[in-house]
Amino acid sequence: MEPADFRSGYIVFLGKPNVGKSTLLNRILGQKLAIVSPKPQTTRQRVMGILSDETHQAILVDTPGLLVPHMPLHTIMLAAARNALSDADVILAIHDATRPIAEFDETLKEATRSRGSLLVALNKVDRVKKPLLLTMIEHVHAVTDGAEIVPISALDGDNVDILLGLMKAALPVGPPYYPTDVLTDQPERFFVSEIIRETILIRFSDEVPHAVQVEVERFEEAEGRKDEIDAVIHVERASQKAILIGRAGRAIKEIGIQSREAIEAFLERPVVLKLFVKVVPSWRRDPRAIRRLGLDGR
Repeated sequence: MEPADFRSGYIVFLGKPNVGKSTLLNRILGQKLAIVSPKPQTTRQRVMGILSDETHQAILVDTPGLLVPHMPLHTIMLAAARNALSDADVILAIHDATRPIAEFDETLKEATRSRGSLLVALNKVDRVKKPLLLTMIEHVHAVTDGAEIVPISALDGDNVDILLGLMKAALPVGPPYYPTDVLTDQPERFFVSEIIRETILIRFSDEVPHAVQVEVERFEEAEGRKDEIDAVIHVERASQKAILIGRAGRAIKEIGIQSREAIEAFLERPVVLKLFVKVVPSWRRDPRAIRRLGLDGR
C-alpha cells in the first residue's frame, strides 16, 4: 500500500541533439536503456524508463533532439518530442553548457507548450568555467522567470542526485502508473534493434550511421536453448551496404560479434544473432518506408 502522499508522473527530457538526455536517463536508472553515441540524432524514438521507490514513481521519457527538419524522418522525430510534452507532469529542459546559451532559448520555448512544471539542467558543466556558467544561469532565470536550475555532469553523475530530488518533488500526488518492478514499456526486440544500431553508430563515420535503421524480424525464445534473433540492417544505398558488409564479410561479422555481446549483457542470457543488410532507397525521405519501419510514432 502506497503512502497517502505518494507521487507519480511523467518527466519528459527535452533538448537539442547531443545535449546528454540519453546519458542522463541511463545515469538515473543505473542501467543502460537509451543508446548513446557522439553523433547527433542518435535517439529517433522516445525511450521510457521507470524509476520506482517507496514514495515515488518517476516515469522518465527521453525524446529525440529538437532540430530543424530537413526530411520526413526529421519531421517525425520532432513530432515525437513535441507529442511527449502533452503527457508531461514535469519538463526537464537540458542544455549542453559548452554551447552558446542563446541556442537554449528554442528548447525553453518548446517547453512552455506543456502544462508541466519546468526544471532546467545545464549539462557538461565540468567543461565550463564558473564565470560563464553564472552568466548562463542568469540568462535562463531571465528567460524562464526564475525556473529551478541545476548544473550537472550526466556522464560523471555530478549533482544528478540533487536534480532527481527536485524532479521527484515536482511530481503530483497520485498512485503509481506501473508495477514497481517494471523498468520500461518497450519490448525486448526494440532494445535489441537499438543495440545493433548503436554498434554501427560507434563503428562507422560519415553518412552511413544516419542512413541505418535496424528491424528485428525474428525473436524466438525457447526453454533450454539460446534465443534466436534475425535482424535486418536497412540502408539507403548499395555503397552503404558494401561498407557494412566489408571485404570478405569482415565488417558485418564484427558488427554481429559486438552486438551479440551487448545484447546478451542486456538480456542476461545467451543469443544466436544473424544479421542481414537490405537497401531501401532513400527510406528517410519516404513516409511509407518510415511507417513500415515503425518510426512514425504510432
